[in-house]
Amino acid sequence: MNARYVFAVRFRLDPTASGLSLEPREFETRLSRRADPPGTDGWLFFRDNLWRGEIGDDRHFRDLTSDALGVSVTSVEYRAFETDEEYYDALKEEIGEQLAEFKADTVSEVISKYLGSSVEVKY
Repeated sequence: MNARYVFAVRFRLDPTASGLSLEPREFETRLSRRADPPGTDGWLFFRDNLWRGEIGDDRHFRDLTSDALGVSVTSVEYRAFETDEEYYDALKEEIGEQLAEFKADTVSEVISKYLGSSVEVKY
């Protein structure tokens, strides 16, 4: 089973040594975070950080990303949830067993509520 969250990250480099400069100072890159297996610690990352296919708390997520990368992150945008069919089936099953926790009637509602239309199933 494989799945990951994909983000676009803009960051800035500020040299600390005098006499150094960078051009450009800002860069954009693609950041991926492995999705934890459904039902294990961390599997609710989507619920805790995303809302309708967007990052729920931009400032908090930007700060976390800055800490993780060790650079000054200026923006983070959620792009996609990439998954294989096996992981996606396991995710839907786990969500289905906990619909009340998500305050939803269907698995599709939960996926739409948090991931929006950004799910990309790879075969």
